[in-house]
Amino acid sequence: MVENVLWPAYFDAGLTRSEGRRVPRDLAVDEPTVDEIADAVQQVGYDAVIEREKTYSREFDPRGRVLVKGADDSKNDLVQAIGAYVELLRE
Repeated sequence: MVENVLWPAYFDAGLTRSEGRRVPRDLAVDEPTVDEIADAVQQVGYDAVIEREKTYSREFDPRGRVLVKGADDSKNDLVQAIGAYVELLRE
């Protein structure tokens, strides 16, 4: 079973690409939470597991991460789809 890791930094509009953002700025949101990311993962149709105590390697404060289980898509496609849903959840 494939397991992908999604960090809030991937979707954070306040970060640059070199700081860890992986979606275009128009899909990014300000300070995304692991709960929002997990909700978006479930909207796409995959199971999400939240690990709140984890820290992204390019950050100092722990914001957690979301594990996506059983995703058949490439990681880039998955990140783009989740980014679109996180943005929709914020509207």
